[in-house]
Amino acid sequence: MKHTSPKIQLVNLVHKGQSHIGLRFRYNEDLLNIIRDIPLARWSKTHRIWYLPYSDKNIELIHNCFKKDAIIDSKGLSKQAVVLDKKKQKRQRQLSEEQKLLLNNFYKYLRGKRYSKSTIDTYTFFVADFIEFHNNKAVDQLTNRDVELFIETVFIQRNYSISTQRQFISALKLFIVFEPATHINSLELLRPNKDKKLPNVLSQEEVLDLIRHTKNLKHKTITTLLYSCGLRISELLNLKLSDIDTDRKQLYVKNSKGRKDRVVSLANTILPVLKTYYMNYKPKQYLFEGSNGKKYSHESVRQFIRRNSKKAQIKKVVTPHTLRHSYATHLLENGVDIRYIQSLLGHSKPETTMIYTHVRRKDLMDIMNPLDVALEKLNHRDKTNPNVLISRQITR
Repeated sequence: MKHTSPKIQLVNLVHKGQSHIGLRFRYNEDLLNIIRDIPLARWSKTHRIWYLPYSDKNIELIHNCFKKDAIIDSKGLSKQAVVLDKKKQKRQRQLSEEQKLLLNNFYKYLRGKRYSKSTIDTYTFFVADFIEFHNNKAVDQLTNRDVELFIETVFIQRNYSISTQRQFISALKLFIVFEPATHINSLELLRPNKDKKLPNVLSQEEVLDLIRHTKNLKHKTITTLLYSCGLRISELLNLKLSDIDTDRKQLYVKNSKGRKDRVVSLANTILPVLKTYYMNYKPKQYLFEGSNGKKYSHESVRQFIRRNSKKAQIKKVVTPHTLRHSYATHLLENGVDIRYIQSLLGHSKPETTMIYTHVRRKDLMDIMNPLDVALEKLNHRDKTNPNVLISRQITR
């Protein structure tokens, strides 16, 4: 019997005020695995369809990705300009040419200080917001009260977190060094205290359940590597083939947060998984590549981990960083010294690693509850009435 390839119909889709390419096809696990690997592909719950932003480049990308596995029908796809809702259009900042030049020079100043691209972008964004908020004031007229007004107005309205506010203060401290003409006093710029939130951690059984319920080979390899090496998602996606040393069972993490390199050991059990993954996907440069040969996307990883954690019936919120937290906590519970864990995670300060001492469970579970101790003492004293139980004292 002749095998018929599945059919994918391309249609025009307007979603959230923008023009997209919709992909219609009958349920097919192979096609789903392919589309999940396309970085820009998203699922619309509203329209019950997969879609990508409308462009000739993305139409070509769809054909290249599915040409071996499906028949592409693009007859229902008509060329159309991208439709934008006015509210969705990118807002242009209200800045003078002088202010734009100032911000551009601040951006270059941060590059010269060798901050990471994400830090430079974040700091420049916050300072640009601050300058725009006070765009009727010259830079040399800005004071600490102006900083307070900006936080009270913008940060409260946008419901920014304390960590975001701390980033803004850090950015501003650098800005007033770069531009000393302001009347902002650095000594009075205090960062609010961090939230003392404990990290979300999976049990070892939950980690294994998550891996078992991850059927896609690439997704399984990524999930296993995130946990077994305690990697940040950016570190995983930046891994190149040359960073893997299977003979020495080592993985080299280069230029990670704080521009640090470190070496992490590879679990024996992940070596055959890595080999199988490589033989099937044959990546060229990066260990994990998207369909376009470039680095795999952050959002794709977050999506499939969220999806597979639901399949594994894990009630906690699971993100790539949850696996890193779990790795550190399980090492601590297995008796590994906190100093070694600090090195494996690439933490600059031991205080950062010490948070895991608050979430380890073995020692905490061995502590006898004072209620049990009190009842045990009572039972020991009252020989005539052994085994006093709280439940016997309950009345309705």
